[in-house]
Amino acid sequence: MAFTRARELYERLLETIVIILMATLAIEVTAGVIFRSVGHSLVWYDEVASILLAWLTFYGSALAAVKRAHIGCPEVIAMLPPRVRFGLRLVAETLVIAFFVLIAWVGFSILDVLATDSLVSLPSVRANYVQSVLPISAVLIIIAEILTLPAVLAAARATGSISVAATGESSH
Repeated sequence: MAFTRARELYERLLETIVIILMATLAIEVTAGVIFRSVGHSLVWYDEVASILLAWLTFYGSALAAVKRAHIGCPEVIAMLPPRVRFGLRLVAETLVIAFFVLIAWVGFSILDVLATDSLVSLPSVRANYVQSVLPISAVLIIIAEILTLPAVLAAARATGSISVAATGESSH
């Protein structure tokens, strides 16, 4: 129950971040269009919009991870015997977490390299601040995977054929 409650709170936190980023992006692009239409273009708006879109993508990926909404084939796994299903699910989850540990590590290591760079249109904004989304979102995805792991493994361990809905995964 503790994992379920923590997952729900974490999901709400990520939803709030994603909504704030979407609203900020919409306001920023609208302001850019308005200023451009009256002949006073904002030199920074397209660069900031690109960054906000990237941030929205990365934080949205963390939200999708906690909702178990990334592309998958849960129907195939659901048809397997429980022991095989559990083993494959454990391997898959381990690989996903390991991959994002690597992304977090590499993402963090490049922040020092970018410490002296800044945005072209906003020289006061450092590139390492902008690129911090890589390690941060990787850690957020790792947390999402860990919070959903007990339910995913319990569904995989269930005897008999399980419904795709019971796995908590989406098929797209």
